[in-house]
Amino acid sequence: MDEDKILLEGMVFHGYHGTLAAERELGQPFVVDIELRCDLREAGLSDDLSKTVDYSEVHRQARGIVEGEPLNLTEAVAERIAAAILESHPPVASVRVKVAKPNVRLEDTVLTGSAVEITRQRSTS
Repeated sequence: MDEDKILLEGMVFHGYHGTLAAERELGQPFVVDIELRCDLREAGLSDDLSKTVDYSEVHRQARGIVEGEPLNLTEAVAERIAAAILESHPPVASVRVKVAKPNVRLEDTVLTGSAVEITRQRSTS
């Protein structure tokens, strides 16, 4: 397969994930980037939405996870997004998900952000 990609970058959602009480109570913004790898040739030649991945649906899935059930770890948020995409979009061969938390406080230091990035491939079994 060629290196075709669909990129969704800079999606900002408000979630309540984290291990600190303040994160669970106040919530914070999460910035999500998603890279979908799939063959886009047929969609490009036919101009037919049914031949590609409807990224508005991918956006809805990511939003539902980030704005949904609070989780302790950013890793778990990314994992759930990747799993949902692979489960519901058969053309996607692999997915890269980056979930970032801007303005993270660690003890007496404020970081401009922290992020987790994972890549998952469709199981061939």
